[in-house]
Amino acid sequence: MKRQAEIDRYTYRVIWSDEDEQFVGLCAEFPSLSWLACSPDKALRGIIKVAAKVVKDMKTNGEPVPEPICSRRYSGKFVVRVPPEIHRRLALEAAEEDISLNRLISTKLSS
Repeated sequence: MKRQAEIDRYTYRVIWSDEDEQFVGLCAEFPSLSWLACSPDKALRGIIKVAAKVVKDMKTNGEPVPEPICSRRYSGKFVVRVPPEIHRRLALEAAEEDISLNRLISTKLSS
């Protein structure tokens, strides 16, 4: 039961594929995995089963298993490199709005 709970904490998504004309089940923690099915429910069940099999194999082989994204801790800091002219434009926009560059970019990213 514990193994199932671990698998359920991974980040799953189901999308439609025009190319395959089927639904595709995906798992963010395992970007190379996918599962095609004729319904969203079947695609989700399929990708969960595949992820569970991969996790079991990884554990059997002594490989590190990815931590679920929901369990990871984030500092709230990351570095983004932009061309100097964009940096200048954003700094000017922040100054004109009388806010920090950090706040301006955070607002833009969240909208």
